[in-house]
Amino acid sequence: MRKICLLAASLLFAGAAGAQTDLSDLAERAASQLADAARSLEAAEGARDRVRALTATVQAYEEGLSALRAGMRQAASEERVQTAVLAAREEDVARLLGALTAIEGSPAPLLLLHPSGPLGTARSGMMMSEITPELMAEADALRTELQKLAVLRALQESARDSLLDGMRGAQDARTALSQAMADRTDLPMRFTADPERMRQLTQTAASMDDFATGLKQIGPGIADVTGFEDQKGTLPLPVQSVLLRGYDEADAAGVARPGLLLATRPGALVTAPWDGTIRYVGPLLDYGNVIILEPADGILLVLAGLGIVYGKPGGVVQAGDALGLMGGAADEEFLAGNQVGGGTERSETLYMELRQGELPVDPAEWFAPTKGD
Repeated sequence: MRKICLLAASLLFAGAAGAQTDLSDLAERAASQLADAARSLEAAEGARDRVRALTATVQAYEEGLSALRAGMRQAASEERVQTAVLAAREEDVARLLGALTAIEGSPAPLLLLHPSGPLGTARSGMMMSEITPELMAEADALRTELQKLAVLRALQESARDSLLDGMRGAQDARTALSQAMADRTDLPMRFTADPERMRQLTQTAASMDDFATGLKQIGPGIADVTGFEDQKGTLPLPVQSVLLRGYDEADAAGVARPGLLLATRPGALVTAPWDGTIRYVGPLLDYGNVIILEPADGILLVLAGLGIVYGKPGGVVQAGDALGLMGGAADEEFLAGNQVGGGTERSETLYMELRQGELPVDPAEWFAPTKGD
C-alpha cells in the first residue's frame, strides 16, 4: 500500500487535466476575445475611419470582459459549493485519514495475526479485503473533489490577471475614442442649433414634457422617416446593461418615470440604436448628462445619466455610432470585477425614454429583449 504522505500529496497536487470543465473553455474564449480586442486597438491607430474602429474595439473589450466575469461568477459559485461539500465531509475525511494512517502504521505481518488463532486471522483478512477497497474508493472521491477545487481556484486566479489586463486595454480604447471624437471634424450636420434659444429652453423647462415640447419648436426636425418605426421590437439596447426598473415603475422613494432604468458598468460605451439627428446634448434638469436623438419625425429618444457625451445638436449619427460613455472610475470597475457576484459591478445607471408625438411610450416595446451577464 502506498505511503500516507504519497496519498496526501496525490490528493492535494494531482493533475487538474481530468477535472477541466466548461469554465476553462469559457475562460479561454474570453481571453481570446480580449486578445483580439488588443490587436484591434493597435490596428485602429492607422484605420481610415478611426472612430468606427475604436468604437468596435471598445465593444470587443466589453464583450470579452463580460464573458470573463460570467466565467468568474460561475467558478466562484462552484467553489463555494465544493468548499461546502468538503466542509460537510470533514468528519468523514478525518476518519478516513485516521484509518489509512492506522493501516499504514502497522507492519503487514501483524495485520494478518489475530488473538483467537488461525480462524480469527482468516476472518480478519477477509474483513480487511472488503474494507480496504472502500477506503480507497473514498480516497479517490476525495481526491476528485480536491482536484475540482484546485482547478476552480486556478481558473479564478488566471481570470483575475486577464480581467486586469482587459480593463486596462478597455480604458485605453475609451480614452482613444474620446480623443478621436474630439479631433473629428467631418461629422455631418443636418442643421445648426440656436444656442441662445436652447439655453433659454433649458432654463425655463420644468419637466421633460416641457423640454420635449419646446425642443420641437427649436430647429427643424428630420425631413423624412428613416424606417425607425419598422424596427419596433428589434432595436438593440444602447448600452450593455440589465433592466433595473421598467416603464412607470416606482423607485424606493415612490417616484415613477415613463422610461427604463438600465444598470451598466462604469465607463460602458453608449451607442445609437438607430440612425438619427442629435437634438440636444448636455445637462438637463435632474437627469445629469443627456443626449436626445430624433430617429424619425416626431419621435425622440432620450438617454440620460452619461458621464461623457459625444456630438453636437444638429449632428447626424448612424446606428452603432458612439454617443458617449457612462461615468465611474476605472479603479471602481476593477474593484467590482474582483467582487464577482457582490452586486457592485453595475454601479452606473442609464435612463432611457422614448417619446412619440407629445407623449412618452414604453421603450421596452421597441427594443429587443437581451440577457445581461
